[in-house]
Amino acid sequence: MQKIWSFVLKHCLPAAVALVFVIAGSAVAQPSSGPGNESNAAALLEKHAALAVQLTQNQYRRPLFLESSESANTVSGNAYAVLDSPFSTVSATFKSPSRWCEVLILHLNTKYCRASGADTSPSKMAVSIGTKNPQPLKAAFSLEFAYRVAAASPNYLAVQLNADKGPMSTSNYRLELQAVPLPEGKTFMYLRYSYGYGMAGRLAMQAYLATLGRGKVGFTQINPEKKSDYVGGMRGTIERNTMRYYLAIEAYLASLSRPPAQQLDARLQYWFDATEEYPQQLHELDRPSYLTMKKSEYRRQQTSSSD
Repeated sequence: MQKIWSFVLKHCLPAAVALVFVIAGSAVAQPSSGPGNESNAAALLEKHAALAVQLTQNQYRRPLFLESSESANTVSGNAYAVLDSPFSTVSATFKSPSRWCEVLILHLNTKYCRASGADTSPSKMAVSIGTKNPQPLKAAFSLEFAYRVAAASPNYLAVQLNADKGPMSTSNYRLELQAVPLPEGKTFMYLRYSYGYGMAGRLAMQAYLATLGRGKVGFTQINPEKKSDYVGGMRGTIERNTMRYYLAIEAYLASLSRPPAQQLDARLQYWFDATEEYPQQLHELDRPSYLTMKKSEYRRQQTSSSD
């Protein structure tokens, strides 16, 4: 038993620390602009109206609503947010797999991301995931993903990112982004991140939650009378990562107002500042450590292959 636990701590724990969404799939469809988009857009606008109170009165101090769920072998997080960017900008950004890589590299655990072939849908992406500290690519998990734009019209965007399997028996990764335009040059976005896990994945997460993840929490308050009580465990983990991905989207879009030469530093600074607004959930590194690591990883992403 001791040997099994040692193996889990050595080999499974890094995977648990680095659980990220994976982009895959084989049978991929071309973007659609048919009648179904109108009903999907209407449904998303209805959701925006239903969340009117939550988007304006919440703990996040930004127009954001976050929720999570967990079943026997899956966990998922949902983020609904109003973005301070016009729909045309959001659509152009997330119809591009290479721009997704620009977003993903902001996350602590993303060590590398490169889209192959033309910047179109469908496309494959090579992603390496690892620890929150500097790490050679050979020590990270290398994954190949596929990406597709499921629907694109002047009033609706749906991007689906899927993976059949990941490290340590994790599977069925799903990242879905939907967006619709709002008045005054804003956009309403829905982001869903989920994955499944088998025995090895469960052991990895148990090892993480018992060691490095002990005491870490998410954002959902589990006791309304005691506002300091937040959900933990797998739901806490998925909520933290869903929030990190949402803040990466926010940071990338905010950086586009800067000259190109200033955009990388602007989005890194923005992402770090935004995560530090929630230190109980998201604090991991000090600013110099994060900036130094990410600038190095970004240079590697621009010049290296994942081999």
